[in-house]
Amino acid sequence: MKKILVLCTGNSCRSQIAEGYLKYFAGNTAQVYSAGIETHGVNPKAVRVMAEDGIDISGHTSNHVDEYAGIHFDYVITVCDNANESCPVFPGGAQKFHHNFPDPARATGTGQEILDEFRSVRDMIKKYSESFIKQIQNG
Repeated sequence: MKKILVLCTGNSCRSQIAEGYLKYFAGNTAQVYSAGIETHGVNPKAVRVMAEDGIDISGHTSNHVDEYAGIHFDYVITVCDNANESCPVFPGGAQKFHHNFPDPARATGTGQEILDEFRSVRDMIKKYSESFIKQIQNG
């Protein structure tokens, strides 16, 4: 079974959303983890917008990348430039992928505008995650 790590700055929004979708699309074909260079706690708005799409991430925790030092990952996906620049080297030759998604936690405006930004980023990550899983399943 393939092991996938999604890495971002705080493991609060983008990597949490990606973990939820990658697990959904991979089913039982991969083990998916997420972590941050720092830990900021899981953002309640990320939980909310994922629930709107039928994915429950309310039980996720915000984890530091060092917690996974002993795991040999097949794939590491960085979802922000900061994580990409700070990504540690993983043993076992994990294949690294990068996509810089906007940080919805930095959105400003009304409550509705902020939620709309979370939904927009969620949809981008959903599309990427589905494509990624198809890519690795098809070799």
